[in-house]
Amino acid sequence: MIENLRSFKIASDKVSELRFLLYGPVGAGKSSIINTIKSIFERRQFINCLVATESSKSHTIYYQKYSVAQGKFFPFAFNDIMGVEKEKYEGVLTDDIISALKGRVKEDYQFISKHPLSKDSTYYLTNPSLSDMMHCLVNVIPADKLTLIKGDFIQKMKVVREAASRMGIPQVVFLTRVDRLCPMTKANLRNIYKSKKIRDKMHECSNLLGVPTNCIFPVGNYHEETGMNEDINCLMLDALTKIADWANDYVVKCSNKRVHVE
Repeated sequence: MIENLRSFKIASDKVSELRFLLYGPVGAGKSSIINTIKSIFERRQFINCLVATESSKSHTIYYQKYSVAQGKFFPFAFNDIMGVEKEKYEGVLTDDIISALKGRVKEDYQFISKHPLSKDSTYYLTNPSLSDMMHCLVNVIPADKLTLIKGDFIQKMKVVREAASRMGIPQVVFLTRVDRLCPMTKANLRNIYKSKKIRDKMHECSNLLGVPTNCIFPVGNYHEETGMNEDINCLMLDALTKIADWANDYVVKCSNKRVHVE
C-alpha cells in the first residue's frame, strides 16, 4: 500500500498536493494522526505535532499544514485545526472551519474562539484556487468517548458537514482510540474488524453523524509505542489509500468545471 501512495499521481496539474482537513473534538487524536502518518512515511517516530492527550483544551492554536515527505515529495498534506469544544465561545468556530474548507485561511492563522476570521485580516485569502481548497474532510472521533459527544458538539459538526456537502467535498471519519474501547483490539490490533464493539461503534457513529459505515475507518495511533508497529501502519495506510482516491476524484470533478467559492 505504501508503494501505491509513494507513486500516487494527482489527476490535475492545477493541484500539487491533495489536502485533508482534520476536524473533531479536543483530544480526539487529530494531531496524533498527523504524527502517525509522518512516522509511517519517514520510517521513524514523528512527534513534532503537539498532542492534547486527556486535556479539555485544544493544544492546536495555529492553523498548520503538514506535508508528507520521505527524501522526496509526496502529494499529500494534512491541515491540523483547533479542536471543537462544547462551550459556545471555546474551541474552533464553525465559520473558521468552513473558511478553511474553502481555502480562505492562510497558514499560521491564530484561532480566536470569540470571533471568526475577518475578511480584512491578512490571513484571509480572497481568491482561493483549487490547490488552496480542502479536498477531503476527515472527521476525527474517539471511539471510547462517542457516547459523550452529543448536543452542541454534534450540531457544530453537522453544520460543517452540511457546508462540505454543498461544496461536494468527500467526508470520512477516522475512529480513534479503538484500543481503549475494546480489550480484544488492545491485545491485538488485527482483531479490529472482528470486534463486535468496534462494529457497533461504527454504526453508532454513522447514525450520529450521517456518514456511511464504508467511510468510517477505525485506526490506531502511535502513543505508547517506542518503535514502529506494522499493524498500526497497515490500518492507516488502508484508510489513506481510500481517501486519497476520493480526494483525487473531487479534484477531477472540480477541474472539469469552473470552481466558484462563495
